[in-house]
Amino acid sequence: MTRVYSLVARVGAAAALLLAFATSSSAQAARITQADVQKLQDSVYLAERDVSNLRPHDSARASQMQSELDDLSDEVIYLRVKLRKERTLAQSEYNDVQTRIEDLRSRARDSRVSSAPAAPPAPIVRNPDPPAAPAAPRPPERPRATASRTEIPANTELDVRLSNILNSGTAQVEDRFEGTTAADLVIDGRTIVPAGSVMRGVVSSVTPAGRLKRKAEMMVTFDQITINGRSYPIRGTVTQAIEGEGVKGDLPKAGIGAGVGAIIGGILGGVKGAAAGVLIGGGGTIAATEGKEVELPQGSVLRVRIESAVPL
Repeated sequence: MTRVYSLVARVGAAAALLLAFATSSSAQAARITQADVQKLQDSVYLAERDVSNLRPHDSARASQMQSELDDLSDEVIYLRVKLRKERTLAQSEYNDVQTRIEDLRSRARDSRVSSAPAAPPAPIVRNPDPPAAPAAPRPPERPRATASRTEIPANTELDVRLSNILNSGTAQVEDRFEGTTAADLVIDGRTIVPAGSVMRGVVSSVTPAGRLKRKAEMMVTFDQITINGRSYPIRGTVTQAIEGEGVKGDLPKAGIGAGVGAIIGGILGGVKGAAAGVLIGGGGTIAATEGKEVELPQGSVLRVRIESAVPL
C-alpha cells in the first residue's frame, strides 16, 4: 500500500511539473503585446528611410531591398492581426521578423557606405612654403535655424483630402488608399509640400459594427508622401476628420501650425465641421457612434500629424 501511495505521489508531482511548464510556455507566448508589434512597425519606418538614403547611390540595390521591405511590412501587419484575434503570439515568430528587419537595415547602411565615391588622394607637395603665422581666431558662427533645413518637421499637421471612400463595413486590413494635400505647407516663405501632393495610407485595423460589438472602429495610418514625383517614407497619424462638399477658389497656403478651420474654410464649400458620427481616439483610431459603420466619403479631409521629421 505504501508503494501505491508513493507511485501516486510521483505521478502527481510529474503532472504538476507538466502543468507548470505549459503555463510558463503560455505566459511566454502572451508576453508579446501590441506595443511590441508597434516597435516592429517603427523599425520598418526606419528601414524605409535607410533604403531611401541608399537609392541615390545604388538605385538597383535599393529597389531590391524595397521589395524585401514591402514583404516584411506585410508580415508585421499579419502579426498585428494575429495577435488581436488569437491574443497570443509565439516569441519565435516575433524574433524572426525583428531579425530580418534589422538585417535589412544593416545591409542598406553598409551598401550606402560601400557605394559612396572614394575621396580623391591628397596632392603631394614637394617644396612646401614655410608655415604661415597662425591666423587670428574667428568668432564663433551663429547656429543656423533648423527651419532652413529641407524637411518636414516632426509634429507638422497636414490636411489630406481622401481620393477613396473608407468604410469599416467593407475595408480590410492592409487595404491601401490615397489622398492629396489640401494646401501648400509653407515654412519660412518656402513651399515644402505643394498642394496636391499624394499621401498613401493603409488600413491598420478594422472592426465592423455587429451584434456582439456595436461600436465600429477603424485605424488608418499614412506611410508615404510623394512630392514633385519623389516618394518619402513617413509615419502619419490621423487627429481630426472634417466633412465638406466640393472645392471653391484657389488652394491657399498653409503655414506650419495653421488652424484646421482657417485652412478648411478657404478650401471647402458647405463646410459641416467635424465628420458626423465619427470620433478620433488615441493612436488615430476612428470610431463610429450609435452602432453605425465608420464611413468617410470621398473628399473628406483628414488632419494628419507627421510623427517624426522627414528629410527631403
